[in-house]
Amino acid sequence: MSSSENRVEVLIVGAGPAGLTLAIDLARRGVACHVVEETEKRGINPRCNTTSARSMEIFRRLGLADDIRRAGLPEDYPTSIQYRTTLSGEEIFRLDLPAARDVLDGVGKGGWPTPEPQHRISQLFLEPILEQNASTVPGLTLERGTRLVEFRQYDDHVEAVLETSGARRTLHCAYVVGCDGAHSTVRHQLGIRYEGVDAIQQFVSTFLRSPELGRLAARDRAWTYWTYGRRIASLIAIDGASLWLNHVAFASDHDTEGEDPEELLREAVGGPVEHEVLGVVRWTGRRLVAQRYRAGRVFLAGDAAHIWIPVGGFGMNAGIQDAATLSWMLAAVHHGWAPPSLLDAYELERKPVGEQFAGAVGSAARRSFAEFSPDIHLPGPDGERARAEFASRLAVTEPHRYSPDGFSFGYHYAGSPLVVGGEDQTAITMGDYLERAQPGFRLPHVWLDDDRSVLDELGSGFTLLRTDPGVSVTPWTSAARELGIPLAVVDLPGRWPDRYPTELLLVRPDQHVAWMGGADAHPEELLHTVTGRVAVHQR
Repeated sequence: MSSSENRVEVLIVGAGPAGLTLAIDLARRGVACHVVEETEKRGINPRCNTTSARSMEIFRRLGLADDIRRAGLPEDYPTSIQYRTTLSGEEIFRLDLPAARDVLDGVGKGGWPTPEPQHRISQLFLEPILEQNASTVPGLTLERGTRLVEFRQYDDHVEAVLETSGARRTLHCAYVVGCDGAHSTVRHQLGIRYEGVDAIQQFVSTFLRSPELGRLAARDRAWTYWTYGRRIASLIAIDGASLWLNHVAFASDHDTEGEDPEELLREAVGGPVEHEVLGVVRWTGRRLVAQRYRAGRVFLAGDAAHIWIPVGGFGMNAGIQDAATLSWMLAAVHHGWAPPSLLDAYELERKPVGEQFAGAVGSAARRSFAEFSPDIHLPGPDGERARAEFASRLAVTEPHRYSPDGFSFGYHYAGSPLVVGGEDQTAITMGDYLERAQPGFRLPHVWLDDDRSVLDELGSGFTLLRTDPGVSVTPWTSAARELGIPLAVVDLPGRWPDRYPTELLLVRPDQHVAWMGGADAHPEELLHTVTGRVAVHQR
């Protein structure tokens, strides 16, 4: 191998959603990257089954949202949630949610706080779309069947030893990012531990093909059916027809090896159903966040940095957010318009979000998997009363879990040293967010006259939004040019004063607001701060 062939700017370990999103984003920003994935083929376990609105916005920026929106459940399949004694038993409660086609029909009519509402798509279908796109992006290479053996850090590079079919080679990298999951080789070699709750619950998840189950569900279609037999279970529609996933939860100290997936399915359905088991996974639900997200030139993202019990697919979607944040920072340093100290902000921004998400997800899990009265299965008035009491509890705990706009639009970097004017904020919650621009938060969406979102107008670098055409932007463009910082200017004259309440808003490459103010600003000083030229640890 020649010297040019064994060098790359960024080595990404792991080709899951976080790793592939990071690779695509970096390559589109002109940063050469190489992805290695130990497995030869993608797994057959569906895993995460929701792509959040914020993830869809990130994929929209990368030109992937339409392809993702066309995959997953059929366009006319409702994304409703039903809560039943068993699938064939009594209904307890329901959340009627729209099909993908209904969502898209309503997007441009002001009914959604985003141009890209969440989409129900199994990771089984999402990853191939990401990998196919990755194969077309210049500057991005991907190797399956290659594992990271070890790495050594130096002042100006990292040497990573890779192994393919027993043959080893050394790759020289500027940076390494571990997107290699809960058992991360990168994290283990760094000596970074998880902190949190190591076992919240045990699960048995069965992936199956059953046209008969599809026909049974077709009587009253839903994306997820929660059932309350001997154990709480969720039956999830994967393709809207014959593919299903049956998650069954047990206590944290329960030995699931003795649990028969066939019997668990009968309990959830309320009787036998013809099916073919495609895979069974017995696993532990955890709530853990890595002690650090970075050590020198090596970073952690996705499940390598945080793993949570799966309540709404927040782990995968937070990993995609990690990628969006780390990508622009690495690109800024690579292209020379930000100093290496900028990278210190990655952990300062993403770790608090990970910790707050972990707490909120853990609370949601406790509520969702709380004990229920067996009386819900009784016939007559006693059963009706027990189901009504249970329904009143579900009406409180469940809606935000399936429309978690707070997690998509309420997470923030208000305390970041790269954000000017950020205020102390209450803890992030699933449901709460403000549709008003604030420093550190994702820029709120509005539709422009040509049916484009304001998010579509943002540049790949920084963007200065101007709501008052009387304010000169020349000091900003001059300062940016002198500092070599890419800066686009977008005019929104006199529009949406409640949403954009200042004359100027400076938006980062990841679509988060870095600063808000007016004509009395000091552009050079602000641009120094938001690009990390002011020492991050001193702020």
